[in-house]
Order: sequence, then C-alpha cells, then structure tokens
Amino acid sequence: MRIAVTGGNGDLARVLIPMLVQAGHSVVSIDRALPVPTPGNPLGSRALVVDVTDFGQVVAAMQGCDGVIHLAAHRTPMNAPAPTVYADNTRGSYNVLLAAEMLGMSHVCMASSINAIGGVFSKSPRYDYLPLDEQHPCYAEDPYSLSKWVLEIQGDTFARRRANVAISSMRFHGIVPREFALKNWDNTEPGMKHLWAYVHPQAAARACMAAMQVEWRGHEVFYIVAPTAASQTDSATLATQYYPNAVHRPQLTGNAGFFDCSKAERLLGWRHDEE
Repeated sequence: MRIAVTGGNGDLARVLIPMLVQAGHSVVSIDRALPVPTPGNPLGSRALVVDVTDFGQVVAAMQGCDGVIHLAAHRTPMNAPAPTVYADNTRGSYNVLLAAEMLGMSHVCMASSINAIGGVFSKSPRYDYLPLDEQHPCYAEDPYSLSKWVLEIQGDTFARRRANVAISSMRFHGIVPREFALKNWDNTEPGMKHLWAYVHPQAAARACMAAMQVEWRGHEVFYIVAPTAASQTDSATLATQYYPNAVHRPQLTGNAGFFDCSKAERLLGWRHDEE
C-alpha cells in the first residue's frame, strides 16, 4: 500500500514509518517540517511539508495514497491556547477524513486518546466502571480531550457517508516503554490521573499497521494500551483507593490494566506483547 502518515516527525511516526517501509509499504511522511533522517530510520518514499489545518495542502499531499494514518495534533492542552488546541486538532482530523473520502481511500487510522472520555487533564477524572471499555460515556473537560472525542464522532460521520471505508480511532496513551511509565506514575498522584496506563511505541505502531489491513468496514474505536498497569500496587487496591465510586469489575485482579483491549484483539488481531 501507499500510506500517508501525518505528524511524520513525531515520536510514534519515527517508530511507525520504518516498520511500514520494512513491511513493503510506500510512505508519504507529512509534517510542518521535513524530517531529519537518522541511522536505521528511513524516511520512506516521500516527505512533504504540510499544515493539516489547510485542506488544500492535505488533499495535494495525499494524492495517490491507499490509506492514511493521522497522527498530527497538539498532544496536550498546555502547549497552545485552548481555542488553538481544539480548532487545530478538530480541523486537522476533519480535513484528513474529507480528503480520504474525496480520494477514495479505503483505510483511515486516527490517533485518538484515552482522554477522549476525560482523564489526565480533568480536574477530577470520573469513571462509572473499571476496567474501561469503548462504551464508557464521555466526561471530557479540556480542549484536547474534547478534540479527541470530536475526532471519533467525525469518524462515525464519515463512515456513514460511504460503505467502502474502514476508519479506526486508536485510544493511545503514554507511548513509552513500561520502565518509563513505572518511573513516572507508580504510586504517585499523577499516576492516578493516567490510570497507570502506557503503550509501548512498537505496540502502538503495530496497531496502526493492523488498521491498514482490516477487512471490516465502518468506524471503530479501540483502546490500544498495555494489559498491565504501570504500578507495583495491585489494581484492585488502586481502584479502591482512588476510584471508590466506580464499579470494580472482576477483571481487576493482580496487576491488570484499567483498560479492556479485547475489542482490538478481536477486530485488529492486536495484542500488546512489548515491555
């Protein structure tokens, strides 16, 4: 396949693009600046300077591609004014979806976030039950989380418009190795807001690659998170201490993670095997 990757200079894209090239795909790397090649990290077939908030630039850059993996976005609500974070993220995802439709692409993968329902950037995260699945309601409070929730609603919208597209929204979080997550979130107040979640960069990249190969059609949301919590404390104790009002399901045994990723295994054939 010829695959466009927005946010081609980002941390995940720098892992993903070499994996796509190694798998035999042709890649168009799209970002606001040209990537800097590093040993063992090929640029793919083409790299373009593109602002994804400009629809014309997006259409021109994605010409001839079979699929797109949309990673470009503000990653937190803190690195730009709130209206900018919300507007840029929302417009960028809409532009990619519309361009993919106009160009007849069959596969779209978009980086959502566990924060699409609220969480890390909420004053006090609210969860009705744990572990979380994709049916949990949204309690988002900040512009970043709201932009990811809207990204998913847009995915539903575009999937209704045509019957020949597979759109996958990936709820990533903490795209880091387990060692990093443990160091920063184990037994800490920040860990509570993160729900002690992480996903290894290679595991996240594999999920994106799987989304380019699915045979189902429509729009689906997936939690793409490690199956174990980044904490030395058992999960049931953490849930009782920090989220006593949530319904605690039996799966919270041992060091089990707070996200149910069974849907990703069922529809993407994806499991988190990396540490």
